[in-house]
Amino acid sequence: MIIAIDGPAASGKGTVARALARHYALPYLDTGLLYRAVAVSLLDNQGDSSRESDALSACDFADSLLSDSRLRSEQTGKLASEISVFPKVRQALIKRQRDFAAQTGGAVLDGRDIGTVIVPDADVKLFITASPEIRAKRRYDELVKNNPNLTYDSILEDIKSRDLRDSSRKEAPLKQAEDADLLDSSLLGIDMAIERAVALVEKQLKTVQG
Repeated sequence: MIIAIDGPAASGKGTVARALARHYALPYLDTGLLYRAVAVSLLDNQGDSSRESDALSACDFADSLLSDSRLRSEQTGKLASEISVFPKVRQALIKRQRDFAAQTGGAVLDGRDIGTVIVPDADVKLFITASPEIRAKRRYDELVKNNPNLTYDSILEDIKSRDLRDSSRKEAPLKQAEDADLLDSSLLGIDMAIERAVALVEKQLKTVQG
């Protein structure tokens, strides 16, 4: 069983995806970490984020980089969003994602183009979203503890900028797959969002199984 979960930044898709992976005993991949790893690799190599060739060279990173604590920083996330618009970067990372999805027993993957590009034939597809204001508040609450200089307004501006980049890029734009169920987590707590997600998965599985 392959579960594809897409959605914008801070929508709760990662939390839901991890919960579904535990619930169904499936391996989980946060595909956004791949782009964050490229960003860190680019910085380590002193590359230019505005040059597609530099970003492409940074795609050849070791798997061990995926556990680097720097991947979770706001700076890395912003840079990852910027380089994700490069078609050659997205193409370079497709195989890693599809190989993960193709492993025996299936997997859960979350990102921006999982159900539309990476595994369009996934058994289950969810699109998880929330209002920009709610997502900015979640991200602010998460990051301000370690960075008291952050402001809610700056996070909101960054969220909106990422949304625009993700949804307007020519290569694999962020969008809901036609056969994906929508889950708006704006007014849901974590437990309720997970409960709704499990229900949607079960509904889709029944449809697939006839």
